[in-house]
Amino acid sequence: MIAINNQSIADIDIVKNLKKDVQYKQVWQRIINQKVIEKAAKERGITVSPEEIQAEGDRLRMEKKLYKVSDTISWLAEQMITVEDLEAGIGDRLLSQKLAEHLFKQEVEKFFAQNRINFEEVLLYQIIISEPRLAQEIYYQIKEQEISFYDAAHCYDIDEKRRQVCGYEGKICRWSLKPEIAAAVFSAKPGIVISPIKTAQGCHILMVEKFIQAELTQQRYQEILNNMFRQWLASEVNYILYNQIEPEEINQLNQKIAS
Repeated sequence: MIAINNQSIADIDIVKNLKKDVQYKQVWQRIINQKVIEKAAKERGITVSPEEIQAEGDRLRMEKKLYKVSDTISWLAEQMITVEDLEAGIGDRLLSQKLAEHLFKQEVEKFFAQNRINFEEVLLYQIIISEPRLAQEIYYQIKEQEISFYDAAHCYDIDEKRRQVCGYEGKICRWSLKPEIAAAVFSAKPGIVISPIKTAQGCHILMVEKFIQAELTQQRYQEILNNMFRQWLASEVNYILYNQIEPEEINQLNQKIAS
């Protein structure tokens, strides 16, 4: 327990502060999630070995450049946790990942194949202008080569950050674009400026640099897996809260968090 000016900081003070900062529910939700994960893993015989925890701990230390034992001890002190706390957290994360793999590994490729079109990507440039008439005028100026797309973006875009990069939006998935914009973008030819499209944000003038075919990379595999697992976990938690847990039990969980 920590004391400041002879006033101790207890766990209950941390709970009160979480409530005041409207973060209490998030912590409560994480605890419920972990309980559900542990129950589901136990039912399926899924465990995490000490060797797996050690290997992940070593990887984490390398990632944080904690090459010496003294470096690790100092870092743990800064985080106000023990080695046991760190290993418990690593174990929870590994258990969650192994359960997700067990539940949905076979479904990821199937989902990707069925939704491949939504994972197509584009290197995109964009100018957003609030006034439709001005957007149309700038579009014609670009088309007639009176001004370049990049200069127009630098001068007229409503977003300062986009002005600084001359309209460059980077690599964007089809699913992240509004339907009307996605339809125009993925039917355009690279280098050809697309006439203004009006949305709630303003009038969009767009230009494709390059199309990128959808691939099931390791990163995308993990994103799909995580999304499937989050949806499953939310469903399981809701089922337990509304069908199995009595109000008194929820109160007991609240008390455990505060204890």
